[in-house]
Formats: sequence, C-alpha cells, structure tokens
Amino acid sequence: MGGVSIAVFLGGSQVLGVVPKALAKGDIIKKTIGEELQVSTKSDRINAMFNHVDAFIALPGSLGTLEEIFHTFFWTQLHIHHKPIGLLNVNGFYDNLLSFLDHTVEFSNIFGTTNHNLYYYY
Repeated sequence: MGGVSIAVFLGGSQVLGVVPKALAKGDIIKKTIGEELQVSTKSDRINAMFNHVDAFIALPGSLGTLEEIFHTFFWTQLHIHHKPIGLLNVNGFYDNLLSFLDHTVEFSNIFGTTNHNLYYYY
C-alpha cells in the first residue's frame, strides 16, 4: 500500500492511512504518507475506512486483507452500503478466490444471481 499511497499523494490527492495502534508501534509498517488515523481495532479500521471512501480496492494481501474484503462485501449483502469493491488481481493472485465466489453463487445462491458490487482487474 505504500507505493499506492505515494503515487496518490504525488498526484495531488488526499491520503489517509487508517492504522491499528498495534501495527503503528515498532517497525511493522512504514511511515504513513499524508494523514494518519490510528484506531484501536481492526473493526475500528474498517469502520473508519468505510466513512472516508467512495469505493474499496484490495491489492494482493494476506488474512487481514481477506477479512476486510469479506466484511465490506457482506455489508453490500445487508444493504449497508452500495460502494464498489475492487480486487486488483495482480498475476492471478485472486483467481482462486474469484472461482470460490462464483461457486457460492452456483451452489448455494448465497449472493443472489451475481456478485454485485464486486469488480476485479487484471
């Protein structure tokens, strides 16, 4: 995310890094470009991001990224928001996840007829 935030900042846009306090300590993450908002928990992070964004875009990541994707995607199912959710599918990183989501539609119709509000880019 550091490279993205630098590019956005240099392009003249505002950057807000929403960082759990546990990650802000030590050398776990690099210094935030732009404004930094420290929060207590991951849930607080998701809520803060939700209140400051027009859309969500997930780059390849690990369990925390997946949790945020599913959390925000589930909110679309509950009609809490209708903000687009994008997956940047670098080198096919999300291919298996996208196959799984397609499977859930076919098998259990969990998302209705489509994975609405979910967009992916290669």
